[in-house]
Amino acid sequence: MRGEVREVVAPTTQTEPDDFDAFWADTIARTRSFPLDLSVTPMPTRLTQIDVYDVSFRGYGGTPIHAWLRVPHGAAEPLPGLVQFFGYGNGRGHALRDLRWAAAGYAHLVVDARGQGHGDTDDDHADGGPSAGGFLTRGIRSPQEYYYRRVYADAVRAVDALRAVDVVDADRVGAVGASQGGGIALAIAGLVPDLAVAIVQAPFLCELDRAATLSTEHPYTLLTQYFADRRGDAAAALETLRYFDGINHAKRATAPALLSTGLLDGIAPPETVLPAFAAYGGHKTVVLWPYNGHEAGGDLDEENALEFAAEHLGLHSRPPHGGFATIADTTRRT
Repeated sequence: MRGEVREVVAPTTQTEPDDFDAFWADTIARTRSFPLDLSVTPMPTRLTQIDVYDVSFRGYGGTPIHAWLRVPHGAAEPLPGLVQFFGYGNGRGHALRDLRWAAAGYAHLVVDARGQGHGDTDDDHADGGPSAGGFLTRGIRSPQEYYYRRVYADAVRAVDALRAVDVVDADRVGAVGASQGGGIALAIAGLVPDLAVAIVQAPFLCELDRAATLSTEHPYTLLTQYFADRRGDAAAALETLRYFDGINHAKRATAPALLSTGLLDGIAPPETVLPAFAAYGGHKTVVLWPYNGHEAGGDLDEENALEFAAEHLGLHSRPPHGGFATIADTTRRT
């Protein structure tokens, strides 16, 4: 494992509402009351080793959620799968964005965060009320109306969708993500009790009772702005955030997890991240990067992620011989 691996002791100041589990059980039940309506359409590309599909399924409120599915070309046997959301402000992006997981042999479902840029999914819910102009404060006065209620429910439904694809082994589906995607992966781990693995880098949406005082960078500054502008609404907003804090979802997670953070991260400070790692309920490995910021371990994190996923999803490495070795031997002989 690359990076610094050690035990983390980081008590949290966040608490959970008494009706936390009932709130989420109701939210997921409401979401699953709509038919999945899974659509998987081949997407023409110039790729020869990876097949790309344009996917849609119904999320919270029955909203059609769009995603890309990438799988190894010609895959016939059940594959392990991973659901991924990207960072704050990002949707699924271009069809050819981030092919690493499919190239490694996984069914990789990259999902829109509804209403966010580089995506194709509208947030068609009228949450109303004042905000500080960003997703983080949209509908924040009520857990029923808060933006991330819809996103977390969409994420659970994304796991349902990936498990419904014929080429996927439903028992070997996990979640992966960084920043906002990491926070969503933590939520998935807490809300999907039989998730196979969780890979979480520099997660956003943790220790939300203190995030506005610990970070001076966007998007947590949206909380700071909201609390400063609407002094009388801060208590209600903080109450809402208790339902969405990665701390409270991590407590309920049981999937083996790989977590990482840069100790100089100003966007998702380690003081917000490490309590989630400490609270995580399943077997966990925590990797620290002392001199890095929000990128955490960067490409080395990705190496760790590939190794961890293979270990827990049962994907075997390619033997160290074959095409590449033949080319290397030929090169040495010439």
